Amino acid sequence: MWVYILKRLLLMIPTLFGVLLLTFVVLQFVPGGPVEQYLAEARTGQGTGAEGGSIYRGAQGVDPKRLEEIKALYGFDKPAHERFIQMLGQFARFDLGTSFFQNKAVSTLIWEKLPVSISLGLWTFFISYAVAVPLGVAKAVRAGSRFDLVTTLIVLVGYAIPGFVLGVALLVIFGGQLQWFPLRGLTSSNWEELSWGARVVDYLWHITLPVTAMVLGSFAVTAMLTKNAFLEEIRKQYVMTARAKGLSERQVLWKHVFRNALIPIVTGFPAAFIGAFFAGSLLIETLFSLDGLGLLSYESVIRRDYPVVLGTLYLFTLIGLVTKLISDLCYVWVDPRVRFD
Repeated sequence: MWVYILKRLLLMIPTLFGVLLLTFVVLQFVPGGPVEQYLAEARTGQGTGAEGGSIYRGAQGVDPKRLEEIKALYGFDKPAHERFIQMLGQFARFDLGTSFFQNKAVSTLIWEKLPVSISLGLWTFFISYAVAVPLGVAKAVRAGSRFDLVTTLIVLVGYAIPGFVLGVALLVIFGGQLQWFPLRGLTSSNWEELSWGARVVDYLWHITLPVTAMVLGSFAVTAMLTKNAFLEEIRKQYVMTARAKGLSERQVLWKHVFRNALIPIVTGFPAAFIGAFFAGSLLIETLFSLDGLGLLSYESVIRRDYPVVLGTLYLFTLIGLVTKLISDLCYVWVDPRVRFD
């Protein structure tokens, strides 16, 4: 097993290198880089450099000497290959660089935005599995019944509706017309003044709509996977043997079928757990004005904040590769019949 893990860890190096190289090359050809955006803001009298000072140039623009200073400030006075090698050296030390426009370390920005993504991710993950697994078991036991058909229709409709569209509907109905829930933010403005009990209630009050918008479409795959896994196990010979021994249907289902049927579900836990944090939350964060990792990544792309783009890409890719390795290891830990060779 350790040889397999070592091979997978070594394969992460060229994968990370390829992802970073491809992204870096693409960014070199994207118009409207950070220097151009700085100059555009300077000409309108609203430019703010990475050092935080306000610069007013009006219609005169920026003189050539100042332009060279700006390029040096952003590191664009060096050839592209030197900047790429320098970036790889920083990433090898887990130094993600400093944001061009916010004058903060990328790691600090990620740490500041992480609580919002953790809140959305944890609630989405646990609620999805808490609903999907029991629902999938119930559908498998009642396969072909009216309950199975109705729940399948509901699940597929929920899966077909994009989370952003559902979020808009929830905001309009429950946030605008009925005014049962707030329209934005993760907490109220006076959250620091509230007691602990009131803080919990206020937090749950704010998180209800965005989590609902994310959950309804996310548990469909898990529910159908659970159902199909249970149906496949129920038809196997060992189930017939257990029933012939006189075991009750409840014992057969939960003692024998449940363990084997959950193998594909359990092995997907790591990927689903991490994916809940870093995937699918951009539109929800934007819609509900939640300042999380999704919104940070989107704004960094729009503003051509390359250190944030490449730093978050490096971190998320690394986390994804490690998560994939853990998922593969789970197959062996959950099912002893699987061998790495």
